[in-house]
Amino acid sequence: MARPCTNLFLSIAVVLTLTLMAVSGRSVPKIEILRTGLGAEGEEAPEPIPTPWPEQFHALLVINNTNKPELQVVDLWYDWPNGRNLNLIQNQLGKLLHDVEWDNGTSYYYTLGVGDDGGRECRITHVPVGILRPNWLEGANYLGQSYVDGFLCNVWEKVDFIWYYEDVITKRPVHWLFFTGMSVHVMTFEVGAVLEDSKWQAPAHCFNK
Repeated sequence: MARPCTNLFLSIAVVLTLTLMAVSGRSVPKIEILRTGLGAEGEEAPEPIPTPWPEQFHALLVINNTNKPELQVVDLWYDWPNGRNLNLIQNQLGKLLHDVEWDNGTSYYYTLGVGDDGGRECRITHVPVGILRPNWLEGANYLGQSYVDGFLCNVWEKVDFIWYYEDVITKRPVHWLFFTGMSVHVMTFEVGAVLEDSKWQAPAHCFNK
């Protein structure tokens, strides 16, 4: 007599609760993981791998920093072929901050101000690494599946950096939780969207110092 369900695809969902613990001096948030499990004949199903980022996209993000009272709405423009990344950061009841990052490690953080109110600011930084590569999630540790914002997601962890949630069906990013406490909710994700070149140019007051 055949064993019950031998020829059926089996899946086991075991709810794992990661309690608060120290990781490199930071706290790990409580994450409920639905661990996917067995395939046909009880064989373990292969772990999914994170989808590489498209080379160009536009995303609208809502960001909450759990470690301090800070709420932001961000327009993210990612343009790998041209080696650039732009964040238009609207702080709650604050100024619109432009964060233009180039693959040579140079970043411009500036505000444009309104009229002659003197509110224009600019800061230039240089770091040894450029923008994230489309395959930057390679080597991430797969944790399982979890529901976030109403979506069933595969979850990966880059140690000391991020927990990354990707929609199981569409393969689009849904939520990013950074080890710093920054929680990012992806509201829209437009693959292939490109921002016009003039929007990437830092203003004159970044250079007239």
